[in-house]
Amino acid sequence: MPNAKVLSEKQAIVESLSEKLKNAAAGIIVDYKGITVAEDTELRKSCRENGVEYAVIKNTMLRRAFNNVGLEALDDQLNGTTSLAVADDPVAPARVIADFAKKLNDKFEIKGGFMDGKVIDMNTINALASIPALPVLQAQVLGTMLAPITGLAVVLKQIVEKQGAPAEDAPAAE
Repeated sequence: MPNAKVLSEKQAIVESLSEKLKNAAAGIIVDYKGITVAEDTELRKSCRENGVEYAVIKNTMLRRAFNNVGLEALDDQLNGTTSLAVADDPVAPARVIADFAKKLNDKFEIKGGFMDGKVIDMNTINALASIPALPVLQAQVLGTMLAPITGLAVVLKQIVEKQGAPAEDAPAAE
């Protein structure tokens, strides 16, 4: 039986982890067995750049935190080496972890995940991972919105040039 000090420290860790899980939009649990220090450093750097918190957590503490927030369905995934990636962005953890898992094949395995307080399956994780980053999505939407306007400007310029006057010297219609 651990002494009272150790027990209270562990309870504080579980409470902090429970709060983090409640506030996170999404999270992915991973089996990281077999990755090198260099690979782990690369993963952590990628996580930081994408606003993802990544940490290795003991299974018993993670199990208690999952039970505190209603994610008991993930309990059976908590065996072996386990790490957790969480973020406020629902897509970021899945994208970062799935990209890393593709690089390492069998050394780095996604065990499961959650989003908005609900357990998600591997198909959902893979679908989330295929969504581009927010700046890329914003650029795509902006490009889609500007395409018709750009096309209209090009057509109008060609019409003016076809009528004989250069586009810059064309008289303004009154």
